[in-house]
Amino acid sequence: MHTAIKAGAGVLLTLALSLKLATVAHAEPNDYVHSPIVEEGEKEVDFKYGTARANDGSSESAVSLGLGFGVNSWWFTEVYVKGNRQTPDGWRFDAIEWENKFQLTETGKYPVDVGLVVEIERPQDRSEGWELRFGPLFQMELTPKVVANVNLLFGRHYDAATPSPMSMDYQWQLRYRWKPEFEVGAQGFGSLGPWREWLPSEQQEHKAGPAVFGKVRLDGRHALNYNAAWLVGTNANTPDNTLRLQVEYEY
Repeated sequence: MHTAIKAGAGVLLTLALSLKLATVAHAEPNDYVHSPIVEEGEKEVDFKYGTARANDGSSESAVSLGLGFGVNSWWFTEVYVKGNRQTPDGWRFDAIEWENKFQLTETGKYPVDVGLVVEIERPQDRSEGWELRFGPLFQMELTPKVVANVNLLFGRHYDAATPSPMSMDYQWQLRYRWKPEFEVGAQGFGSLGPWREWLPSEQQEHKAGPAVFGKVRLDGRHALNYNAAWLVGTNANTPDNTLRLQVEYEY
């Protein structure tokens, strides 16, 4: 696993040195909770959708379709095509994203499984430059039936028209292993603002709510993974309601 740590750190350093400062990363309605676990040889088609309704009645929706592959026991890579819609406008092509996940500890060897995610996004709007998003991923078994995830994500746009500091987001998830095909739990997402100096609480974004999960085995290595959540904003700066869905076809 030392090789994985060095590779992940190397990717981060290379990206940070090669890109120029720009605007703050923007959370999307179809954001999902990353897991640090990588399965070697796994291939997947990943579909994500989310829609959020703000206090003033406006709404934003996002969709993405990705193809991913488990290169080895510690590296999973995936490429996404992303779309976005904001009322009253229709759907538009939004960005291309390259996501890489590195598993830094052997599954189950320590009390906490640790990983690292690095995402590079090229928005359709070239004035936004390039977006880099990265951060540590943590997963632990609180009991034989309850699994918890906590992630910290840092993001910034580079080579964009309007410079701004690096932002800090968080994700968390609780999942109760009831049946493989149907599990229940909760998810939460938040944006704190610049990582060195958080925004006032009324300007931050925080949302949380109930979630469902499941994995339906087909044949051989083929399976359908899904998770969905209804997230409620906890302050006036967060959309009142966000609905999100992720479906993965593994083969």
